Amino acid sequence: MKPLLSESEDNRSLQELGRASVQIVHDLKNQLNGLKLYATFLRKRLEKGERPAEELETIGKLIAGIDRAAADLSLLSEYGHSVTLKKQGPIDLQEVMRRVIENLNGNAAGQTTDGVQLVIEGGPAPLLGEVDRVMLAEALKSISLGAAKFFKSGKKEGPLKVTFSSDKVGADHDAVIDWQVLDSVDHDPFRSFAGTNEIRMSLAARVIEAHGGSVERRNGALRVRLPLVSKQS
Repeated sequence: MKPLLSESEDNRSLQELGRASVQIVHDLKNQLNGLKLYATFLRKRLEKGERPAEELETIGKLIAGIDRAAADLSLLSEYGHSVTLKKQGPIDLQEVMRRVIENLNGNAAGQTTDGVQLVIEGGPAPLLGEVDRVMLAEALKSISLGAAKFFKSGKKEGPLKVTFSSDKVGADHDAVIDWQVLDSVDHDPFRSFAGTNEIRMSLAARVIEAHGGSVERRNGALRVRLPLVSKQS
């Protein structure tokens, strides 16, 4: 029987697997870039030859698919690296979320929620945490985009509500953020790599957990918990 690995040996094995995965993803992306080059060349040849519109449309879809696959591989490569935070604080977590929602509703930087409007419901008092503002905002944006897709796929009406609250259990004091997607599908997007949406949300989960928080899908909502500083105003 093969002996069990010690915790340190197991960690080293996981690190080696992570490095190997990043290299594999990098090599696959290089191959996709080569395919895109050939496909782009073929499209130019077709355009010069006045080929039927459906042929040009097909090659366009092929190039778009290659681009999506390359983007997913870039996300997987990012997932394979360790998360390094530059914490600052105290920072009002509600204000970070408000800015994320404001940008998404305004379609800033081309980020789309497929027509779903998000509204935030929280208390007047700030919820203060020591966080990496940039990385946290990016993670909350990824989760919000994913929540909007779930909300729309469920054919829900009205805005998608994002609620803020605080919860204290013993010595732990957390901010709780819920995206009310309100469906009963048994699917955890924070632990899935089934597509671009899930990859982004899984990466966001790593950022949340690096902050000492947690993510889960519970009772029709996507939930994030983030630790607060001990003294709240």
